[in-house]
Amino acid sequence: MIKLEKINTSNLSLWVQEAKTQAKQGSVIDRIPLLAVADPNCFAVHICCQSGENYSLGDTACVFPLMSVIKVFSLLYLLKLFEANKVFQWVGIKPSAAPFNSFEQLVADNGHPRNPMINSGAITLSDKLPGEDANNRAYLFCEWLNEVAGCQLYVDLEMLASVRVTRSPANIAIAHHLNQNGYIENIETALDTYEQICCISGRVQDLALLGKLLACENSWINSENRRIVNAVMLTCGLYEASAEYAVKIGLPMKSGIGGGLLAIAPNQGAIACYSPALDRIGNPVAGLAFIEALSQNLSLK
Repeated sequence: MIKLEKINTSNLSLWVQEAKTQAKQGSVIDRIPLLAVADPNCFAVHICCQSGENYSLGDTACVFPLMSVIKVFSLLYLLKLFEANKVFQWVGIKPSAAPFNSFEQLVADNGHPRNPMINSGAITLSDKLPGEDANNRAYLFCEWLNEVAGCQLYVDLEMLASVRVTRSPANIAIAHHLNQNGYIENIETALDTYEQICCISGRVQDLALLGKLLACENSWINSENRRIVNAVMLTCGLYEASAEYAVKIGLPMKSGIGGGLLAIAPNQGAIACYSPALDRIGNPVAGLAFIEALSQNLSLK
């Protein structure tokens, strides 16, 4: 197997340029005002290798909200705080063929969130985060991420205001149904916490540092929790496209509507991309194209 740290920088630049040409096939999300004004041609990548090597290309100074990528780490956080059996009483681990914000999926599953990577599961886990209120929960969670990964994430209050102005009706319906079925205690606190943690923001380097926690052995995360989270990412991280990319690329991945995309090369390192032009499912077009090229050329599976 070719190692991630053996990347040829000339090839890396070529794959970045080829990936950027794919961005025109997608579009930025228009539901959240601040995300709607993102430049669809932006592209950035940062790769953190187990060896300590780092590769960084593109618009790496761009700051973006992690949005749904954060779902990976709320799961990881709660697995550290609670037994896995308890966490998976709150949410399931089955892939979903429905959109990430599907209310119909939740109803069909009798109110039990199908997995932590879709909105119903993430809202449920937001309800379980420790803290006095939504602000405190988001603060404690963000501080933990920065401590364990050595990154510089923060809750972007301007982005949060933009999210609150256009609060998703689907998420409101999901939260009410979760409450009716006993999966969350307080609707407003769960939604507010969820929105705040989705607005945790940083650069591609910060996201890659987070990913390295899942890729490599470290003193913060035990190997069983890493295994569990990577498995859920592989089967559920790209929503209804997860199975397709599990076969095509074969790496645990998680996307977000803010343009973030994280891929894990187990025992080798983490690849983080930022590309705000999304496909119809909500996955970053150029980011997926880049990781596919990287995986195929370096035999990362």
